[in-house]
Amino acid sequence: MPVIKVLPHESLCPSGAEFEVKPGTSICRALLDEHIALEHACEMSCACTTCHVIVREGFNSLNASEEDEDDLLDMAWGLTPQSRLACQAKVGKDDLTIELPKYTINHARENH
Repeated sequence: MPVIKVLPHESLCPSGAEFEVKPGTSICRALLDEHIALEHACEMSCACTTCHVIVREGFNSLNASEEDEDDLLDMAWGLTPQSRLACQAKVGKDDLTIELPKYTINHARENH
């Protein structure tokens, strides 16, 4: 099974993480299942950008993005050519290295 490596993030994953995931799983679901509290304000319906991630390695193994995702990504903080919405990006056969951006467009996080 592919491995997702999450780079350290100051508040969401201070030590980083590494875990196996079943192909076809969304990056968002995989992170949440590993208790990494990635924001997902629209409940993974591709209606916001709070689950924006940067795929540092393995980007080409993900499913192709759709027009709705591409349109939303234009509003994401810290957009890069390797940016994806974690709720829409499905794990392929290759290992991934994920960076969680420092900020989102949310003004406040729920439950914090």
